[in-house]
Amino acid sequence: MNKFTALILILIIAPILGGVYGILHDQITYSISEEYYSKFKFIQFGLENWGLGQNIGTTEKPEIILDNPRFGASIVGTLATWWVGMIIGVILGFVGLIHKNGKMMFKTTMKAFLLTIVIALITGITGLVYGKSFLTDNRPNWNLPEHLNDFDSFIMVGSMHNFSYLGGLIGLIIGIIYSLRQKRKIIT
Repeated sequence: MNKFTALILILIIAPILGGVYGILHDQITYSISEEYYSKFKFIQFGLENWGLGQNIGTTEKPEIILDNPRFGASIVGTLATWWVGMIIGVILGFVGLIHKNGKMMFKTTMKAFLLTIVIALITGITGLVYGKSFLTDNRPNWNLPEHLNDFDSFIMVGSMHNFSYLGGLIGLIIGIIYSLRQKRKIIT
Protein backbone atom coordinates (compact mmCIF):
# COMPACT_ATOMS: atom_id res chain seq x y z
CA MET A 1 0.00 0.00 0.00
CA ASN A 2 1.36 3.44 -0.84
CA LYS A 3 1.05 6.49 1.41
CA PHE A 4 -1.65 8.13 -0.69
CA THR A 5 -3.86 5.04 -0.40
CA ALA A 6 -3.18 4.87 3.33
CA LEU A 7 -4.14 8.53 3.70
CA ILE A 8 -7.39 8.04 1.76
CA LEU A 9 -8.29 5.02 3.92
CA ILE A 10 -7.56 6.99 7.09
CA LEU A 11 -9.75 9.86 5.85
CA ILE A 12 -12.59 7.42 5.16
CA ILE A 13 -12.29 5.47 8.41
CA ALA A 14 -11.73 8.44 10.77
CA PRO A 15 -15.18 10.07 10.51
CA ILE A 16 -16.83 6.64 10.70
CA LEU A 17 -14.96 5.84 13.92
CA GLY A 18 -15.76 9.34 15.20
CA GLY A 19 -19.44 8.74 14.52
CA VAL A 20 -19.39 5.31 16.18
CA TYR A 21 -17.71 6.85 19.22
CA GLY A 22 -20.50 9.47 19.31
CA ILE A 23 -23.20 6.81 19.13
CA LEU A 24 -21.72 4.82 22.02
CA HIS A 25 -21.01 7.96 24.04
CA ASP A 26 -24.53 9.27 23.61
CA GLN A 27 -26.12 5.92 24.43
CA ILE A 28 -24.26 6.05 27.76
CA THR A 29 -25.22 9.65 28.44
CA TYR A 30 -28.84 9.10 27.38
CA SER A 31 -29.02 6.38 30.04
CA ILE A 32 -27.91 8.93 32.63
CA SER A 33 -30.11 11.86 31.56
CA GLU A 34 -32.95 11.50 29.09
CA GLU A 35 -33.76 15.18 29.72
CA TYR A 36 -30.37 16.22 28.35
CA TYR A 37 -31.67 14.99 25.02
CA SER A 38 -35.41 15.72 25.16
CA LYS A 39 -34.92 19.24 26.54
CA PHE A 40 -31.62 20.15 24.87
CA LYS A 41 -29.89 17.95 22.26
CA PHE A 42 -32.97 16.88 20.27
CA ILE A 43 -33.90 20.57 20.08
CA GLN A 44 -30.35 21.68 19.26
CA PHE A 45 -30.18 19.23 16.35
CA GLY A 46 -33.78 19.92 15.23
CA LEU A 47 -34.91 16.29 15.38
CA GLU A 48 -38.57 17.28 15.67
CA ASN A 49 -38.23 18.53 12.08
CA TRP A 50 -37.05 15.10 10.93
CA GLY A 51 -40.47 13.55 11.53
CA LEU A 52 -39.11 11.42 14.36
CA GLY A 53 -41.25 12.86 17.13
CA GLN A 54 -42.91 15.98 18.41
CA ASN A 55 -42.60 18.91 20.76
CA ILE A 56 -44.80 18.22 23.78
CA GLY A 57 -43.63 21.42 25.48
CA THR A 58 -44.13 25.02 24.52
CA THR A 59 -42.19 27.37 22.28
CA GLU A 60 -40.52 28.86 25.35
CA LYS A 61 -39.96 25.50 27.06
CA PRO A 62 -39.64 22.89 24.32
CA GLU A 63 -39.44 19.19 25.05
CA ILE A 64 -38.98 16.86 22.10
CA ILE A 65 -40.27 13.34 22.55
CA LEU A 66 -39.17 10.94 19.84
CA ASP A 67 -40.81 7.67 18.83
CA ASN A 68 -37.40 6.02 19.29
CA PRO A 69 -35.27 8.24 21.55
CA ARG A 70 -32.29 5.86 21.52
CA PHE A 71 -32.19 6.20 17.73
CA GLY A 72 -32.39 9.98 18.19
CA ALA A 73 -29.46 9.86 20.64
CA SER A 74 -27.53 7.89 18.00
CA ILE A 75 -28.27 10.55 15.39
CA VAL A 76 -27.13 13.27 17.78
CA GLY A 77 -23.99 11.32 18.65
CA THR A 78 -23.11 10.78 15.00
CA LEU A 79 -23.73 14.39 13.99
CA ALA A 80 -21.81 15.73 16.99
CA THR A 81 -18.67 13.65 16.47
CA TRP A 82 -18.15 12.49 12.88
CA TRP A 83 -16.53 15.82 12.05
CA VAL A 84 -14.25 15.61 15.10
CA GLY A 85 -13.15 12.21 13.83
CA MET A 86 -12.50 13.75 10.42
CA ILE A 87 -10.37 16.56 11.86
CA ILE A 88 -8.40 14.13 14.01
CA GLY A 89 -8.01 11.80 11.01
CA VAL A 90 -6.73 14.61 8.78
CA ILE A 91 -4.17 15.73 11.35
CA LEU A 92 -3.01 12.24 12.30
CA GLY A 93 -3.06 11.20 8.64
CA PHE A 94 -0.76 14.02 7.59
CA VAL A 95 1.50 13.40 10.59
CA GLY A 96 1.54 9.75 9.52
CA LEU A 97 3.17 10.71 6.23
CA ILE A 98 6.49 10.72 8.12
CA HIS A 99 6.49 6.91 8.16
CA LYS A 100 8.54 5.01 5.61
CA ASN A 101 5.67 3.37 3.71
CA GLY A 102 1.88 3.24 3.50
CA LYS A 103 1.55 0.06 5.54
CA MET A 104 3.51 1.50 8.48
CA MET A 105 1.70 4.83 8.09
CA PHE A 106 -1.74 3.20 8.20
CA LYS A 107 -0.93 0.89 11.11
CA THR A 108 0.66 3.61 13.24
CA THR A 109 -2.00 6.21 12.44
CA MET A 110 -4.87 3.87 13.27
CA LYS A 111 -3.22 3.01 16.60
CA ALA A 112 -2.81 6.74 17.27
CA PHE A 113 -6.48 7.29 16.38
CA LEU A 114 -7.64 4.49 18.71
CA LEU A 115 -5.42 5.93 21.44
CA THR A 116 -7.17 9.26 20.91
CA ILE A 117 -10.59 7.60 21.28
CA VAL A 118 -9.58 5.82 24.50
CA ILE A 119 -8.25 9.08 25.95
CA ALA A 120 -11.43 10.93 24.95
CA LEU A 121 -13.53 8.24 26.66
CA ILE A 122 -11.44 8.28 29.84
CA THR A 123 -11.52 12.08 29.91
CA GLY A 124 -15.29 12.00 29.36
CA ILE A 125 -15.76 9.62 32.28
CA THR A 126 -13.56 11.94 34.33
CA GLY A 127 -15.95 14.74 33.34
CA LEU A 128 -18.90 12.68 34.51
CA VAL A 129 -17.24 12.11 37.90
CA TYR A 130 -16.24 15.78 38.07
CA GLY A 131 -19.82 16.80 37.31
CA LYS A 132 -21.17 14.50 40.01
CA SER A 133 -18.51 15.47 42.58
CA PHE A 134 -18.32 19.23 42.06
CA LEU A 135 -20.83 20.70 39.61
CA THR A 136 -24.02 19.27 41.07
CA ASP A 137 -23.39 21.08 44.36
CA ASN A 138 -22.09 24.26 42.70
CA ARG A 139 -24.23 24.58 39.60
CA PRO A 140 -22.31 26.08 36.69
CA ASN A 141 -23.47 29.23 34.97
CA TRP A 142 -24.90 27.28 32.04
CA ASN A 143 -28.04 28.20 30.16
CA LEU A 144 -30.06 25.30 31.62
CA PRO A 145 -33.66 24.60 30.68
CA GLU A 146 -35.87 25.94 33.47
CA HIS A 147 -38.19 22.95 33.48
CA LEU A 148 -35.69 20.21 34.37
CA ASN A 149 -36.76 17.49 36.77
CA ASP A 150 -33.23 16.20 37.39
CA PHE A 151 -30.70 19.03 37.29
CA ASP A 152 -27.89 16.85 38.66
CA SER A 153 -28.03 14.23 35.90
CA PHE A 154 -28.32 16.93 33.23
CA ILE A 155 -25.23 18.71 34.61
CA MET A 156 -23.27 15.46 34.90
CA VAL A 157 -23.98 14.59 31.27
CA GLY A 158 -23.16 18.12 30.12
CA SER A 159 -19.87 17.87 31.97
CA MET A 160 -19.11 14.51 30.36
CA HIS A 161 -19.82 15.93 26.89
CA ASN A 162 -17.56 18.94 27.47
CA PHE A 163 -14.75 16.84 28.90
CA SER A 164 -15.01 14.41 25.97
CA TYR A 165 -14.22 17.17 23.47
CA LEU A 166 -11.27 18.18 25.66
CA GLY A 167 -10.26 14.51 25.74
CA GLY A 168 -10.33 14.46 21.94
CA LEU A 169 -7.85 17.34 21.88
CA ILE A 170 -5.62 15.76 24.53
CA GLY A 171 -5.86 12.42 22.73
CA LEU A 172 -4.93 14.06 19.43
CA ILE A 173 -1.79 15.54 20.98
CA ILE A 174 -0.85 12.19 22.52
CA GLY A 175 -1.64 10.46 19.20
CA ILE A 176 0.74 12.82 17.40
CA ILE A 177 3.44 12.14 20.00
CA TYR A 178 2.84 8.40 19.63
CA SER A 179 3.24 8.61 15.84
CA LEU A 180 6.43 10.67 16.13
CA ARG A 181 7.89 8.24 18.68
CA GLN A 182 7.09 5.28 16.44
CA LYS A 183 9.07 6.99 13.67
CA ARG A 184 12.02 7.56 16.04
CA LYS A 185 12.00 3.88 17.10
CA ILE A 186 12.50 2.84 13.50
CA ILE A 187 15.29 5.37 12.95
CA THR A 188 17.29 4.38 16.04
